[in-house]
Amino acid sequence: MFKKIFLEPLFKGNPITVLVLGICSALAVTVKLEPALVMALSVIIVTGFSSLILSFLRNTIPNRIRIIVQLVVVATLVIIVDQILRAYAYNVSKQLSVFVGLIITNCIIMGRIEAFALGNKPWPSFVDGLTNGAGYGLILVAVAFIRELLGSGTLLGVQIIPQSWYMTNGGFYENNGLIILPPMALIILGIVIWIQRSISKGLIEKQ
Repeated sequence: MFKKIFLEPLFKGNPITVLVLGICSALAVTVKLEPALVMALSVIIVTGFSSLILSFLRNTIPNRIRIIVQLVVVATLVIIVDQILRAYAYNVSKQLSVFVGLIITNCIIMGRIEAFALGNKPWPSFVDGLTNGAGYGLILVAVAFIRELLGSGTLLGVQIIPQSWYMTNGGFYENNGLIILPPMALIILGIVIWIQRSISKGLIEKQ
């Protein structure tokens, strides 16, 4: 059971590439790798601990107010994460802007609470929350890696493509400014989804 809970969200049940959830933030925070990593970690933490807490409370929450209770728990965790980022990673917090706060409305978090945490014990729910957050983060980081490398020639702010390669220095390369624009994020994400689904289809056909 735990193997399925752990692996499925990363591959054949990935929340972005298969379930197509959390797309907005995936497009908005992937210009640079650093904010994408921080956003991914934030979602992993909130998804994991919200599933854990609500699994503990599942037998005590009246059905008529369960959504309100879920929102209160998720919002509290998001506020804690936001305040930690403001205190210890202020520049990244500014880059993420409102998108940390919008974790509250992330479909992945509410979806896993409803689909899994409210019907299972705390430990499996915690693992399920963490791995679904990790599945989201994996795609986020992959898209940000491509966009920052090809759009700015850097990774985590470190110059990767040598300056001698650039046309201004007599070389052959120029950063692709188009790739850091929002439309290209959607195209890259579409390519990632296509690759992931093609691999999954090939594995199913082999079986």
